[in-house]
Amino acid sequence: MARWIGISTVNCKYESVRRVARRFGIREVGEDEDWSLYWTDYSVSLERVMEMKRFQKKNKTFICKPDSGCQGRGIFLSKNAKDIKPGDHMTCQVYISKPFLIDSFKFDLRIYVLVTSCDPLRVYVFRDGLGRFATKSYTEPSNHNLDQVCMHLTNYAINKHSDDFIRDDECGSKRRITTINEWLEEHCYDVQKMWDDIDDVIIKTLISAHPILKHNYRTCFPNHIKGSACFEILGFDIILDRKLKPWLLEVNHSPSFHTDAPLDKEIKEALLYDTLNMLNLTAFDRRRCIEEDRRRVKERLLKKGRGRVEESPESRAIIQDQIQRYEDSHLNGFRRIYPCNNMERYEKFFEHSGSLFQETSASRARQEAARQQREEIRQKQEKMDALLKKPSKKPEEKKGPDGMRPESPKNEVKKKQVIRRPLTRKMTHREQTAFGFGVTFWIEDKETMQTSHPG
Repeated sequence: MARWIGISTVNCKYESVRRVARRFGIREVGEDEDWSLYWTDYSVSLERVMEMKRFQKKNKTFICKPDSGCQGRGIFLSKNAKDIKPGDHMTCQVYISKPFLIDSFKFDLRIYVLVTSCDPLRVYVFRDGLGRFATKSYTEPSNHNLDQVCMHLTNYAINKHSDDFIRDDECGSKRRITTINEWLEEHCYDVQKMWDDIDDVIIKTLISAHPILKHNYRTCFPNHIKGSACFEILGFDIILDRKLKPWLLEVNHSPSFHTDAPLDKEIKEALLYDTLNMLNLTAFDRRRCIEEDRRRVKERLLKKGRGRVEESPESRAIIQDQIQRYEDSHLNGFRRIYPCNNMERYEKFFEHSGSLFQETSASRARQEAARQQREEIRQKQEKMDALLKKPSKKPEEKKGPDGMRPESPKNEVKKKQVIRRPLTRKMTHREQTAFGFGVTFWIEDKETMQTSHPG
């Protein structure tokens, strides 16, 4: 006899869901009963997911990436939240189970983005990049193929070792983005709309990090007012779903410039050449900068001037206009995506990103305070334990007839002195660039408890 199927609709307000369930012969059950389908109009808590049984249906596959990994190492797919061990530091994303395919293969796009200024924000996208393909024909994830990394992962570092890896610039496992654009146009896809959507993803991603970038930049370069003191080349990894909608996989603050193949060499060296050409390095006079710094130090010492150099909005606008006109005249393989013609649509995102930065800073302060409090409690507990274990006072030693203490017997075993030290706590080490993009390393062992996380 077939087992009946149950659905929990405790958190569902739509009667249409219940009607359709009854039409399928699905029985309504309580939240704590053995349901097969849990329908909710709200977000599902982690506790609810962790309590789900193996037979209970979950309509998502997750791709899990360890924070300390790179080049695809340690990535795995899972349909069960219990596969993630408590204490593991990793990023889990909803797996795009219906990606856009070319020749039945899944692929992603490595897009190179140049940020020449964060205050104000100026962003450029390189017109060429890399399309990285999986080497196994794609089928949707199931319990039988979750471990087939060459089907689900597009990382070059993984697929290059596959026997099915094809080295061909036109139809191989690594192709130019311009070649993919041509393929899409030949098959009547709207390439312009696709790139408009990709640009939108890139701009919004950088806006979300803008308050931190701006803060770090002004902290590092408080007196640099003429032009930008640094730049950043970022590697955006984008995947397209079957409707050609772009999804951000990750942003690499230090993309690889290895040239394993002639295609890599051609694209990456062109990227670097056009980047250096746009920066206008000859515009900065080293001697003049040193003289200005000395003059400012002297003014602060003698006149107690302000620590940060200020400039009028008019002069700042003139300088920024000159820089942007220079960059626009030296684009070569780049195209500017921000500032753009429809900048007003992004104003609300700048406002929200500012509040997000404040919340993040406050949460970090709370976490640090909680960490210090736990450390103080632990040290007090250790001191208390040491006092309780302190040996009682030794009895008065007997002296010999000559008034001297007798020598200790030769067979007496001296007690080893025990020094109690608090366990060392290894903290998160963050390595940041001047623009603020960083990579975080976690070091963990059995005697270490992590109390901080990336901001």
